[in-house]
Amino acid sequence: MRPTARPRSTVRSAGPALLTVVLAAASLTACGGGSGSDADTVKVAYNRSTDNNIRFKDQFLEKMKKEFEKAHPGKTVKLIPIQAADNDYAAKVQQMMRAPKTAPDLVYEDTFRINSDIQAGYLRPLDAYIAKWDTWNQFVPTAKSAAKAQDGKTYGIPDGTDTRGLWFNKKIFKKAGLPADWQPKTWDDILSAARTIKKKVPGVTPLNVYTGKGPGEASVMQGFEMLLYGTGDGKAPLYDTASKKWVTGSKGFQDALGFVKSVYGEKLGPDVSDALDPNVGTSVTNDWIPKGKLAISLDGSWLGQNWITDGPRVWPAWKTDMGMAAMPTQHGQAPGKVSMSGGWTWAIPQKSGNPDLAFDFVKAMQTPKNAAHWDVVDAQIAVRKDVAADPEYLHSMPGIEFFTQLVQYTHYRPALPVYPQVSTAIGEAMESVTTGDKGAAAAAQTYDGQLKDIVQGAVVKKP
Repeated sequence: MRPTARPRSTVRSAGPALLTVVLAAASLTACGGGSGSDADTVKVAYNRSTDNNIRFKDQFLEKMKKEFEKAHPGKTVKLIPIQAADNDYAAKVQQMMRAPKTAPDLVYEDTFRINSDIQAGYLRPLDAYIAKWDTWNQFVPTAKSAAKAQDGKTYGIPDGTDTRGLWFNKKIFKKAGLPADWQPKTWDDILSAARTIKKKVPGVTPLNVYTGKGPGEASVMQGFEMLLYGTGDGKAPLYDTASKKWVTGSKGFQDALGFVKSVYGEKLGPDVSDALDPNVGTSVTNDWIPKGKLAISLDGSWLGQNWITDGPRVWPAWKTDMGMAAMPTQHGQAPGKVSMSGGWTWAIPQKSGNPDLAFDFVKAMQTPKNAAHWDVVDAQIAVRKDVAADPEYLHSMPGIEFFTQLVQYTHYRPALPVYPQVSTAIGEAMESVTTGDKGAAAAAQTYDGQLKDIVQGAVVKKP
């Protein structure tokens, strides 16, 4: 999963700027006519990076378009790239899916928001298609469950997943007197290394932890939840599956916010204005890390894709300069390591005019060869048994085995329609401690109040 946008429910309060981009998206797609206007055309909407140098998805889909049109004479694939900051992508797609005239036939969906889009009636179930598709048996159960709604039906075809850990610059570590085989065992080990770097290597940002509302799920899942799920505060620290209620009063929640506050309060992280920038991820991967400006980043398995030969920031030295370490649990308690995983899916809008043709395009993208190639170029962790055994995947780049083995320690976000709203509240709590407006306890208390409103009182308080 590449963390992306906030939910549709935040659009109303997002202000004129977001309303402008939503209306612009509606106008753009309206110019092209409705998806039902041409029975021989399949419209494919997807998110294009705001970094003009990152075009892995464009290149792959252009290749698929040519293959599909050659194999299906008379049929046309119309690609609809949506270039926007992550937090605006969902709003644009949702606006498009509301009417037959503007609805795509196929849309790229982050699993973190798929259930809210299902509940809103934007997506159609795919069970009738996958029942006749032998390839579905190759997908691992966790990937299948990520695209399944509470009604038991499947609404998306996953194309990969990811894990997360700590990337660190060995050259900076050497200057700071830190080991090249660094493997922290606790949160304190991470902070200690960051403090040492700040003291001994001036001019370098010691540690990046994504934070605040701007980066969206990059902050919440990749930053906060990587901490929260390592606190040992229950196996499901956000949502209690036994009572089917959301958790308030969590000590782990406060501790995770406390870690974020330490990073930014002690000036171990990027400048606050940079950290809260929606496009901070581009700065991290294309500037700060390759230029030796950042020592440690709590980040995803896909980072290497930015530095390979065809990447947006070619940096051959990354294979030797960068080290990888698992994110430890708070105090080193069992199982000792923690990761978060998500994923992306291809979904068919409810108001698509050509759903059959859209699924044919999905099947073309999901041949074993094409599926393996996509996981390689986008640095995805395989979600299919045949792809995981593919030589191209297994030898794709340094670190693939390291991040694949983290799957055994990984966690998944609550797959519930209300989660995107909960995510937004967490991002606000993170931002308040990052800017210094609130302490961890006060920010957690504000979150608890927001959570009760979001889930209409369906909460359970941790003892």
